[in-house]
Amino acid sequence: MDETENLSEAKRTTVGPPSVLEYLDPNYWNERFTSEDHYEWLKDYSHFRHLIQQHIKPSSSVLELGCGNSQLSDELYKEGITKLTCIDLSSVAVEKKKKQLLSKGYKDIKVLEGDMLNLSFDDESFDVVIEKGTMDVLFVDSGDPWNPKPEVVKKAMAMLRGVHRVLKRDGIFISIAFGQPHFRRPLFNSSEFTWSVEYTTFGDGFHYFFYILRKGCRLLNVDEDVKKVDAHCLDLYQDELEDEDYLFRTNIDDVDDDR
Repeated sequence: MDETENLSEAKRTTVGPPSVLEYLDPNYWNERFTSEDHYEWLKDYSHFRHLIQQHIKPSSSVLELGCGNSQLSDELYKEGITKLTCIDLSSVAVEKKKKQLLSKGYKDIKVLEGDMLNLSFDDESFDVVIEKGTMDVLFVDSGDPWNPKPEVVKKAMAMLRGVHRVLKRDGIFISIAFGQPHFRRPLFNSSEFTWSVEYTTFGDGFHYFFYILRKGCRLLNVDEDVKKVDAHCLDLYQDELEDEDYLFRTNIDDVDDDR
């Protein structure tokens, strides 16, 4: 293989698997985490730090869903948020994350193997639950994003029920996602939940969504219960069009919002 072919192969491996359906396979993640030490979906912490600081206090107990090999927990810890619990379905990710955190001296952070669709924690255990790109994985095989497959909706609702259950009465769920508000609203606004829903965006050209769901703050009129904090656009820079984030996003939501 010549140098050009090597570069092409390297390019291909940086933009994810041949099919996004592999994101649903636990074996894919175990294999990926075995060789990959770090990857940040939806930008790194510096891009949304200002938003985190508005909603998470140093005293908050925080659960991170699907930590993978992200350094989100590391960054939160450096901000003085030390009551952190991270879970991931991949045993490989969990073991590597434990070693990585211990090497930095972050002994207070708990890293556990766990399924976000079946959370094992007691009711009202956390002040904050946060996920970054993890919920999006559920939608890679959703079909029509305006009318997702029933099995996809079932999984998403199982996740949200678990999050709602483990949040304290005034807890906050932060979902950092590709999924656009018109697709997430029907799920977030299910009548069984007591949270209010608002969102903002971050990103220079390719904007991502930062949802804030406050338990116990739901309004009577759900149409008024989704508050847009900042205007957003979907202008895309060329480098962002070529990375794994964009390829992943185009399989869970329609970027063209003409419907």
